[in-house]
Amino acid sequence: MKFFLDTANVAEIKKINTLGLVDGVTTNPTIISKEGRDFEEVIKEICSTIDGPVSAEVTGLTADEMIKEARVIAKWADNVVVKIPMTEEGLRAVHVLSHEGIKTNVTLIFTVAQGLMAMKAGATYISPFVGRLEDIGTDAYELIANLRNIIDFYGFDTEIIAASIRNLPHVETVAKLGAHIATIPGNLFPKLWGHPLTDQGIETFLKDWEAFNK
Repeated sequence: MKFFLDTANVAEIKKINTLGLVDGVTTNPTIISKEGRDFEEVIKEICSTIDGPVSAEVTGLTADEMIKEARVIAKWADNVVVKIPMTEEGLRAVHVLSHEGIKTNVTLIFTVAQGLMAMKAGATYISPFVGRLEDIGTDAYELIANLRNIIDFYGFDTEIIAASIRNLPHVETVAKLGAHIATIPGNLFPKLWGHPLTDQGIETFLKDWEAFNK
């Protein structure tokens, strides 16, 4: 399973990348706005920091606007992926962009039908939102499993990015269900590699070693 870091903070990306855990990066307008920096400048710096895909989202609402933005963004770096919202206009844009060889990440997927439409349109990635579905009492895990079954059964090239990941069970469960990628906020990573019993074990080993060497 691949991990995409969900952030636009370059320092955070560099720190976690040293652990060998960052396969890509996802951003959105909200995340970019928190950095208080120029959109293009941030994306280019991220793309130069890691080798994997970096998702940069369009803000246009019509297909023509999205396509125009996407063509510009795609020129910023070879590893840029253009993030497109799951709408009728978005599907139209994805269909055009896929034929131009521009990689896309269709975001805000909440149903199997939406995911299937994005696959058919030619999306490189689809992003079903786990946390947001749970917020409204919907089984997000069933969605992940069903999307993976469709990809495997019909042979779509699209990969699933499990988005809106908020905790350890989210990561573990989407991994078991076959999501190709989980996009994870930086502050969640320590909870993935840490455990109280690990800390206690290290403390015990050190105490035993010190006692042995007295």
